[in-house]
Order: sequence, then structure tokens, then C-alpha cells
Amino acid sequence: MKSTLGMALLCTSLVSAMSFAQAPKSLTQQELTQFGQKTELRLGVITNFGREGMQAHLVLNNHSSVALPAGEGNWRIYFHSVRNIHAKEVGGLRLKRINGDLNEIAPTKDFAGLAAGASLEFLYGSGEWAVSYTDFMPRAFIAQQDLTPVIFANTDTEDLPRFVDAFEKPEQQQRFGGNGKSDLYPVATAASRYQDNLALNQVNAKAQLIIPTPKSLKLGKGSIKLDNTWQIRYAGRLTQEALYLQQQLKAAGLSLDSQPDNVPATGNIILLGVDETANVQPKDSVKFSEESYQLSVDTNKITLNGADNTGTFYAIQSLLSLLPAGTANQFEIPKLSVADSPRFSWRGMHYDMGRNFHGKAVTLRLIEQMGRYKLNKLHLHLTEDEGWRIQIPGLPELTDVGGARCFDLTETQCVLTQLGTGPSKSGSGNGYYTREDFVEILKFAAARHIDVIPEIDMPGHARAAIKSMQARYKKLLAAGQKEAAEQYLLSDPADKSQYMSVQNYTDNAINVCLPSTYAFAEKVIYELQQMYRTAGLKLTTFHMGGDEVGKGAWEQSPACRALFAKGEKGVTGVADLKPYFVSKIADITHSRGLNLAGWEDGLMYDTTNTFNRKQFANDKVFANAWDNIWEWGVADRAYRLANAGYQVILSPGSHLYFDHPYEANSEERGYYWATRYSDTAKVFGFMPDNYYANADKTREGVPITNLEALIGRELPKLRKPENLAGIQGQLWSETVRTPEQLEQMIYPRVIALAERAWHKADWEADKPNTQARLQEWANFSAALVAKDLPKMAAAGSSFYLPPPGAIIQNGQLLVNTGYAGLGADYSLDQGATWQAYTAPVAVSIKSVQVRSRVGDHYSRVTKTE
Repeated sequence: MKSTLGMALLCTSLVSAMSFAQAPKSLTQQELTQFGQKTELRLGVITNFGREGMQAHLVLNNHSSVALPAGEGNWRIYFHSVRNIHAKEVGGLRLKRINGDLNEIAPTKDFAGLAAGASLEFLYGSGEWAVSYTDFMPRAFIAQQDLTPVIFANTDTEDLPRFVDAFEKPEQQQRFGGNGKSDLYPVATAASRYQDNLALNQVNAKAQLIIPTPKSLKLGKGSIKLDNTWQIRYAGRLTQEALYLQQQLKAAGLSLDSQPDNVPATGNIILLGVDETANVQPKDSVKFSEESYQLSVDTNKITLNGADNTGTFYAIQSLLSLLPAGTANQFEIPKLSVADSPRFSWRGMHYDMGRNFHGKAVTLRLIEQMGRYKLNKLHLHLTEDEGWRIQIPGLPELTDVGGARCFDLTETQCVLTQLGTGPSKSGSGNGYYTREDFVEILKFAAARHIDVIPEIDMPGHARAAIKSMQARYKKLLAAGQKEAAEQYLLSDPADKSQYMSVQNYTDNAINVCLPSTYAFAEKVIYELQQMYRTAGLKLTTFHMGGDEVGKGAWEQSPACRALFAKGEKGVTGVADLKPYFVSKIADITHSRGLNLAGWEDGLMYDTTNTFNRKQFANDKVFANAWDNIWEWGVADRAYRLANAGYQVILSPGSHLYFDHPYEANSEERGYYWATRYSDTAKVFGFMPDNYYANADKTREGVPITNLEALIGRELPKLRKPENLAGIQGQLWSETVRTPEQLEQMIYPRVIALAERAWHKADWEADKPNTQARLQEWANFSAALVAKDLPKMAAAGSSFYLPPPGAIIQNGQLLVNTGYAGLGADYSLDQGATWQAYTAPVAVSIKSVQVRSRVGDHYSRVTKTE
């Protein structure tokens, strides 16, 4: 096999001269179908250490009876790649990127053909690396004009090793090497995990009683038995909260009478109240403000008292947290008193269903779990280049076209297939929330005191919207309705600007100079507000996105040149267009009584200069500070924005991007642009109040000892800490195609997020007390194993478990795990049978398989070396 970048054809069987002498011809549907169903397509990394970056290959093993004819044919092979592949024409095949991640291989006149029984290897390259199975997408397909495309059957799977070559060598498993530069993040193995887990396993862990940790918790003497003799009584305004408590206790096995507090109770009582003037003892250091609560468990009486309804709901969650996993007719819980209030007002989770849609059911499960852990902001990323996921009355094209991906190069029936969807509208990742679905989601979230923040990403990341409105334009124009066709058009047909977005799109930026762009924004925001009103709620904050606009957008737009000539709002050149766009959206949202939110780079001219906050009339403008690759020198934008008057939500890629792998291993799901991995312990260890102290390593793995020296300039201090609104976890879904995958990426990291959003630990400091942090992490993880993950399983959610560490030493198998108390199994017969690991086991083989376990949920299998 050649190792230099290029393309080559290899035939592994003899092909008769007659087969290549045939004139080029098209394939029939039957031939196309058989070729796709029987031919094996494989992808794989050869090396990441090449002079030009990654070298990879695509291999076709033609197990069909159909020969691809020599010469220029009409067939095309399409495959997805998240890497920007170099376009090449070598050996009779031409490779080019269509748009985004979709790439095409087409035969030229020099193509030598591919006989039945033969194989073909196609070498390609990229300046970027690939070290994980999930860097490759499923559902490659073969297509020909006027025929139905056919997926290569072995790629129609979520079992990626079925079509992706194994990552076995250092040049495949690491991002770069040679030329004096090395990837310093070691690949995680059973042996390295064993060493990493030793410190945790030496700690005497005691499962945390309540997650997130209350500000004040005092244990009394003894315990009570919670059973069916107890009765719920509640203030009238807490009807919804009391119903929730009754339902949760019923799910646990208890059936309790629930009545308003004016109905006398005849026995043990659970009393729910609201006291807006209640004060906590000064020694408890708890300010009884919004969302605060007091919980008291005593003989014959449990009192849950909130400063408001939300506080009482959180008291309920703390009470429920005391219950063990499973169902029973009585539970023993300790006597105690709790006084509690939140660390931050914004405790958020961002969920991107724009890339891949996962359905309403998993969204509701996410909301339920957020409520359990006192998270209060659900940021729904409803639109993306790859999909529009919410029905908007009056604009059916947004979901008819933008809600699905398929192989339609005209993009009048769907947007172009991406992210492993395949050629059909029934492929993975397609779909949207109906208006009724969204109203249901809003009501469900409100009952758990969660504010839903809708994001309509503009002006970048907007390809689905642009193509949907182009389809609408074409349809209405053909019907002779020119004015109606142009009403919501998002693109300037005469715009010749050339640019490429970070995700390799050349046409995903809404034209901010068109009046129709703002008519579209008005329409969508209006319809969103109507959905909230239908749900009996009020939309509080609109998130505009605003990030990652491709450099060069709008430069050749006649509409923008006309705007420059007018000088509206002082716009005189391309550099003024982003703040112009934000000011227009700010005007629209302010007039509707809304706060505005955006990603950090959507509110900045460059790495250091923010837009003038005073030009936006909204009461609050929230900024998600996300881009904190430390050595790039932009992590200080969080403080720059806060100092400039924006309300900042810390959303750093290094710690709170849950689409990143849990560990540095090719079998882990996710991208790794911000950090090589981010496990649950790393989320738990995030220190929001001292942002720079979180700078641990560069992307290459070099320890950071002096951040200012690394970037070469002074870092601004946080002068307005009151503008630090809170923290938020992010799940981007490029590699996440199923509900199970989604939940494994979110859980249990989101529980650690909730811990840090609610509770400031004593160990947090410029130089954190690592031993104290380890102890608290041990207690936290012990609670996950004993109660929280089993409860999550009972609720029907999937979750991630870290693979165990394992070594063979002196003929004995030694196993440990990454969470305190987490169980483990081992197999001596390659997974045919499994046994629980409880103590060192004498073994006579070198390769033993191991896995972690909670109930009937397991980690992925790993093995000793």
C-alpha cells in the first residue's frame, strides 16, 4: 500500500481485456441496487503523521456481479467526511466536495473500470487529523441520475467498525507526530486507566446525600420511615408542585393522599409552603432569595418551604434525592435540616437537534433530569445548516424542505444530505417538532421550573433556512407571485461573495442587507411568542446564534453595496455588518419585550473588541462564552464581555462541551477540537469563579503553568462579577444520531454540571485543594453509582459508564473503576460469559476483557494488553 498522498487503483483479481473494451454506459436500477447491496465500502486512516496531514483511503471490495465500466460513466459515489478533503483527480477518478461534509467520487475517461470480484483503493488526504471512529460517517451511497440512490449496505449502521478500519498504530491513534511535534495526550488503555483510578480507589468514599450539594445540611439523630401513612398538604399556589411530588412518590412505590393545607391531616404530614419573607439563621450563610428553600425532616413531619414556587420545587427534589433507587412500600431517610440557595441564576443545558433530530421523547427525558438537579435553563438549538427543527405556521417550507436531508441536488424537496443521513428523507437525523410538540415541551419544562430558550441561529449556520426560503421563492415565482416570493428571501441572488464556513459550507450566511431577512426574523419570533402564549407562558429570551460567519460573506453582495451607499445606522463597509445585524435583531426583540442572547463571537468585532453594549436596547444581552482554547488567546472574551455590560454564561469548550469524548481513545464518540477529552470528573472540577485557573493543558497536551506567558499579553480581570450570569453545558450533535447516543454523551456529565452551577466548593481557588476535590469527587461519584444512575435507568434513559482499568500482575487480574463503588465484570472467553469482579483473579491468559456495570447498563468492553 502506498503511503504518500495521492490516489491509486489496485485490482486484486484479473480483469479480462474485453471487460475494459466496452463503451462507457450507465447502470440500470437493478445493477445499481445490486452493486450497493453487495459491494463493501471501507474507510480508514493510514496516517496522521504525513507532511500534508492525514492520509486516508476509501476501499471498494466488489462482491457483486456488476462491473463498473471503464471510462466516463454516469454513476457517482458519495460519502461524508467531517474533514476538509483535498480535491484531486488521479487514476481515472475525480474527488470533489459538493458542500459541507458531502464528497463525490466520479469516473473520468481514464477510469480503468472495476470488475466483479475486484477491489479498488482510493487514497485521499486532508490537512486535518482523524483519530476516532466517529470522525467517519455512515451511509455512503452510489447514485446515478434518474435512478434511486443505493446505500452501501455495510455502511448502513451505527456499528462503525463494520466499515471503518481499526485504529491500531500510533500514527492512526494520535493526531500528529514527527517533525519535532508530538501529541502529548496518551491513548487511554486498560493499564493507563488502572493507574489513573488508583488515587480515587484509595479514598474512603461516602455517597453524597443530595446532589447538587446544599449550602447547609445538618444531620439530626436517627431517621424516619416514609410510608403510606404520610399525607401531603400544600399551599394552594403549590398545586402543581404537590401533584409532582405525589406522582414521583407513587413511581417509587408510595401512594400518598394529597390535599390543600386547609384540609386537616390525620397523621404524618409532608407540608409544602412558600414564605417570601422567611429568613435562614445567619450562621447558615444562606440568603433566602429567589429559588431558595428550606427542608426539614423530623418525626411525624417533613417541611418543604421555598422563597417561591421554584424554591419549594427544589426542596421536593432534595427530598426525593434522599430516597434510594428502586421501589418499596417504605423508605428510611435521615432526619436533617437543609437551608439552600443557588450559586448562579443561569444553570443551563444547551441541546443541538439542528444537526441531528432525536425526537420529542428524549427531549422530555432531558427536561425531567434537568429538573431533578435544579437546572433551570434549556437552550434549544432549533436550527442549523443541516436542519430546521420547529414548525412555523405560514412558512411550511422550513420543515417540509429544511426539516429533512436527502440526495436532492436542487434542494427543493429537502436540504442536501449531511452527517451520515444517507440519500433518503427517512434517513437518520431527520424530523422536527410540530407546533403542538413544542407547546407540550414548554408546558412540561414549566412544570419543572425550566425556562426554554429558543435559538434560531443567524446569520451564519443558517443554510437550512436559506435553502427553504429559496425553495419557497422558486415555487411562488413560478406561480407569478414575485412580491410574495421575495417577502422572506434570505439570500441575494446576485451575491457573488466567496467564503467557506468552519463546517465547509459556501452558502450558509443569511444576507444581512436584505429587508426580507428582518421580515423573516419578525415572523419567526412572532410565531415563537404565540407558542409560548398557547402554553400559558411568556417567552423571555431569544437566542440569535450569531457565531462563525464565514470570512468573505457579503463582500460581493449588491444589496450590501446599496446599504453602504445609504449609510443606514452608520454602516459603511463589511466590518459594520455584524453589529448592524445584531442591532436590528435587538430592535425587534426589544420591541417585543425580550432579552437577547448570542454566542460570544457574534457580539464582537474581533478577538478583543466587543460591540458597544449601549447600542442594544434590550434589558439584558446574554453572551455564551465558548471558545477557550487557551493558547489561541481568546478565552479572556468572557471577562471582556462581562466588563462591557453583557450577561455572560460560561460555556467553555474545554470543560462543558459534552460532544467531546470522555477519554482519549478511538472508540469514544465525539469531536475534540477544544480539548482531547472531557470526562465527568473534569466537568466536576470546573471553577467558574476563577476562569483562568481552569487552564490546564494546551490542545497538544502541554501543561500550562503561566497563561499570560503562553499568549504573550496581559489578561483582563473580571471587574463586574455581577455580570457573570452562570454556566451552561453544550451538546452539539454532529456525531450524535440516535437518542441512546445523545443520552450517553449528556449523562452523567450534566449532573456534574448541575453540581458546579448550584454549589461553590471549598476547594475552588487559584490553586485548588486537589485532595479535598478528590474526596468530594469520590463522594459524588459514589452517589451516582448508588442512586442517581439507577434512578436514571429506571426513567428509561441511557448513560455513559467509564471503562474500567485492568492489569495482569504476577498472574492475577486486577481491576478498578473510575467511579467510587462502580461494579466491574471480566470475561476469560472473549465475551461469551461474564463474571463479577470482586477480588484479584488468577488468570493464565494475557488478554482478558473487562467492563463496568450499573444494573444492566455496561460500559464498552476493553481488554488487558
